[in-house]
Amino acid sequence: MSETFWEHYSHPADMGIRGFGPTKEEAFSQAALALTAVITDLQTIQPKETVEISCRQQDDELLFVCWLNALIYEMATRRMLFCKFDISIKNHRLQANAWGEKIDLKRHNPAVEVKAATYADLKVQQGTNGNWLAQCIVDV
Repeated sequence: MSETFWEHYSHPADMGIRGFGPTKEEAFSQAALALTAVITDLQTIQPKETVEISCRQQDDELLFVCWLNALIYEMATRRMLFCKFDISIKNHRLQANAWGEKIDLKRHNPAVEVKAATYADLKVQQGTNGNWLAQCIVDV
């Protein structure tokens, strides 16, 4: 049975995020939701605008960190939060559409700013059940 979900896990100084899914793309998408959920309640974000994001790296783990850091960059420079992702990965190249909206401090009530995705506890792998896991520690 394939499941799609995300979770946070504790880390002494920062926050761990994990995404799970039947495909690598879905695991990356779920991890992006976990990243956003570090900042605010996902239910408060509306998918009003689309931003295109692309990354290229030589392996899945580096691509995952590149993806999250590109998303963090878009959040910071556009002052947006994202709640929906459509990702395609082919030949170590990620193409994504991220839907979200401009930050509304009163409605979104951001808890923290995520500074970066790190290489700490970095893992992208397919389990024996066929499900994918994508995880790392994010610096908050």
